[in-house]
Amino acid sequence: MDQFVVPQFIDVEDKIFGPVTTRQFLILLTGGLFVFIAYKTADMILFIFLLALIGGLSLILAFVKINGQPFHLFLLNITQTMRRPGLRIWSKLYTNSELNELRKVAPEAAALEAGSVRSISYSRLRDLALVVNTGGLYKPD
Repeated sequence: MDQFVVPQFIDVEDKIFGPVTTRQFLILLTGGLFVFIAYKTADMILFIFLLALIGGLSLILAFVKINGQPFHLFLLNITQTMRRPGLRIWSKLYTNSELNELRKVAPEAAALEAGSVRSISYSRLRDLALVVNTGGLYKPD
């Protein structure tokens, strides 16, 4: 019987310079490029401020992990949670008297809908099952 090597540690990123991965290197390279542009275009006080801001942000994005996830995925999860929270809160729009009136009307409407449902015979049910099972190839007469 043939034996195959099963890959392990597939969630570990490839390292290119010591402990630095490709993703981290690209983030730091982009941050360094922005810092260089700030050095060429801004005066010294603004450059120091931008160096701290851009450098700190690129270091955080490159090296910080929260709950085993890279920081940029953590930020993405936060924004998705803020846009669409998981907790749904019911807003009561009806008063108690209106709810009691709706409860009285609801059984009458349900009785009308129940009366309009037609019963399905065994042969009709069998034909429908054949249509579903054959993917629509069977055509009942």
